[in-house]
Amino acid sequence: MPHRALVAKELAEFLGALSHPHRIRIIEELRNGEHDVNSLKDSLGISHSGVSQHLMVMRAYRLVSERREGRHVFYQLRQPEIATWLLDATVFLEKESVDANELRKAIGKTRKDWA
Repeated sequence: MPHRALVAKELAEFLGALSHPHRIRIIEELRNGEHDVNSLKDSLGISHSGVSQHLMVMRAYRLVSERREGRHVFYQLRQPEIATWLLDATVFLEKESVDANELRKAIGKTRKDWA
C-alpha cells in the first residue's frame, strides 16, 4: 500500500474512534487525570455499560490506558495532548456553523470548562 494511502487509512480509523460525543467527553474528563468508570458514568450521565463500551473502543485505538487498584480500574489518556487538540478543533466549528451565535456561545463556555 502506498505510504499516503496507508496514513490516510490509519487517520480515518483513528478519527472514527473519536467520532462519538461520549468519547470526546471522556477525553475531556480525563484531561486532568485518571477516572474510574463510575465517575465517568456520573459525569456523562450514561450507563456503566455504555461507558465501558466507549472505553473498549478507546483502548483498542490506544487512546486510553488502564491501571488496576484492587477491583477498581482507573483510566487515563495515553497522550494527554489529544485533549488540547480537540479543544483547538473548536475553531473549525465556529467558522462553519449554520447557527453561529448559539454555537459560538457554547464553544466559549466549553473552552472555559475544558481549559
